[in-house]
Parts: sequence; structure tokens; C-alpha cells
Amino acid sequence: MLRRLHSEQPESFAFTPANLEWAQGQITKYPAGRAQSAIIPLLWRAQEQEGWLSKPAIEHIADMLGMAYIRALEVATFYFMFQLTPTGSVAHVQICGTTSCMICGAEDLIAVCKEKIAPKPFTLSADGKFTWEEVECLGACTNAPMAQIGKDYYEDLTADGFAKMLDDLAAGKVPVPGPQNGRYAAEPKGGVTSLAEYAKDRHQYNASVQLATDIGDTVKRIDGTEVPILTPWGDQSGMRGQATSAPAAKPVRTEAPADKTGIDKREAQAESVAKPEADVPVENEGTKPEQLTAARDGGPDDLKQIKGVGPKLEGLLHELGFYHFDQVASWTADEVAWVDQNLKGFKGRVSRDGWVDQAKVLAAGGETEFSSRVKKGGVYDE
Repeated sequence: MLRRLHSEQPESFAFTPANLEWAQGQITKYPAGRAQSAIIPLLWRAQEQEGWLSKPAIEHIADMLGMAYIRALEVATFYFMFQLTPTGSVAHVQICGTTSCMICGAEDLIAVCKEKIAPKPFTLSADGKFTWEEVECLGACTNAPMAQIGKDYYEDLTADGFAKMLDDLAAGKVPVPGPQNGRYAAEPKGGVTSLAEYAKDRHQYNASVQLATDIGDTVKRIDGTEVPILTPWGDQSGMRGQATSAPAAKPVRTEAPADKTGIDKREAQAESVAKPEADVPVENEGTKPEQLTAARDGGPDDLKQIKGVGPKLEGLLHELGFYHFDQVASWTADEVAWVDQNLKGFKGRVSRDGWVDQAKVLAAGGETEFSSRVKKGGVYDE
């Protein structure tokens, strides 16, 4: 399915103060230089705030994380949970149309959506309160047909009951989620047939529905007022709304010039991502091994015969001055620690894959099972 950004875009995007604090807290979850790992939660938070993901929102988050815009766009367009067109101010309705729901009446629910919301999916209703779409299996097959509205499931639906539910939502009422035919969860329609003695001690609703009713608004979007807002790994001694003691990541994003045709070159900067601050100490730096300025006569060894070394890592090793098996074979534990720290993006690979032991065999003229496969062309390049 082709997913495009909406034809009409807002001029800008900014997180609310509460959501910005939350977003900065999420970034602190990841090591220096790995801020991009927060891309999905930050995109989701932006969608919760606005109802959908706009181009300015995606680019704003890319700037926060030091990412090329194209990388953030790849994530936003890949995952169907991200809505790239405006959604209803009250709710976006997702109708499951897969096998169980289809044979139990999903088409009747879709007909209600076409009548009461809009003839086509991803189209705002006349009052702007609703949008809808048909989705793949949502995993409530026993309770088919069903729909996801906001964050919760509404199960065992009928066309008439679903139509009334939309009317209630439009009027500001919040229907209780879960099964709509009286059953507790996913037990037989006639009632439980086993462990009945435990049924008398259960809550009014099943756990998922109970939580939704406790919150009090199943379609309410996260807006930063929820408790707790602070990140659990930060300092919780302060009041909610104050910044955590953990410093927010400060990724640096370098702008690339546009060429004469105006084509944005930001995608060429995919590798120019967040980097650690200069004054951040490197843990266990170790001892730098002896390096060469170039390969010896005869050229470098094929370091890709070492399991765990692909073309990119081989290039990094050459940049660091390592070209031969005997160099790797001679590394001490302290020197391995240094190399592990200085392989950009591959920290820990040397010790994890046992490069030194492999190199000792290869330097002596022997073969490992892996190097034998490499020579036969049985290993794909990384």
C-alpha cells in the first residue's frame, strides 16, 4: 500500500511543554550517540498530541534526534500505526476486516462507517469528529466483529449497536469498551464452563476494560498531564512537571546544501547522526594496539574471513591501521578493549565474536569453519 504525506500541511510543529519534557526524558533512555532509537516513541507522542503525523512534526523530531529527514520519513511511512492524514477530533475508528470479523459482520460495520462518517476511509466526517479505516486482524477473533476506537477494543458488535456507539461518542459520551453483548471477556457466549468458582471474585470488567473505565476516557489522547510523566530511570525526588536530573541528549544535526535543482541532500547525511559530547569519557579506554600506516607488501589480508567482520568493519579496521591477521592475533585484553571502544557503531564486536582466537588460526595459515565458507563464497557480505 502506497503511503503518502497529506497534501495539506501545517506551517510548523512544536511539542507542548509537558510533551517536550516527556520526549527529552525518552531520549535519555539511550546511550550517547544512540538518540535515534527514540524515533518511534517521539513520533507516537506527536501523533497523540495532534491526532496525526504531519511533515513538520516528522522533521521537527528528526532535528531533535540528529537524523536525516529521509530516515524519519522512512519510519513514519513504514508503520501503519502512524496516521499521515488528519484524523477525527473525537476518534479514528479502525474496523477489523479479516476472516473471523468478515464472516461475522465486519462489512455491516463498514457500511455504518460509510453512512455516518464518510464514504471513503481516511476522510473526515462532516463535523470533523471521526475518520475510519479497515485494518488487518486486531487479534480479538473470538469476539468478532470488532473495532478499535482510540486505544481500546469494542467487541461483539452489531451494526445497530455500533451506530449508536458512534452517536454517543459524537455527543461526548464514552461507551464502555470490551464485549458489547454482555460477556465478560472471551468465554463462551453461554457463560464460563470451567473455573466458575473464581468468577465471583473478579472485577466488574475484565482487566483491559477495567483499566479503560478507571481512566475514564477511552478515546482521550495522551496530552502530557498523565501521572507519572517523568522517566522512571531519572530523579523522581522533584514534583511532576519539573525536569529530570538526567540531562537530555543533545544530538547535533548538520545541514547539507541543496544542489542547483533544489533537491534536498539531507538523505546523504544518514551517517551524520547524534554524537557523544566531546567531554563524555570513554569507558575503559584500554591500550591502543600497534598500528600500520598501510598494508604490508602484498596487500592486506582478507579480514572478512574473521566471523563478524563484513566489508564495512573491514574498512573501519583499515582506517584504524589494522590490515593483517597477525595484528589482530597479537591484541591483548587491554588492546581488545581499546578496539572495542573505537569501532564506530560496532562497540563490543571484537570480544563478542572472538576475533583474536580466529585471527591466530588464520595468521598461522590455518582455516576456521567460517573462513572456509567465505573462500567458497558461502557467506553473504554484511
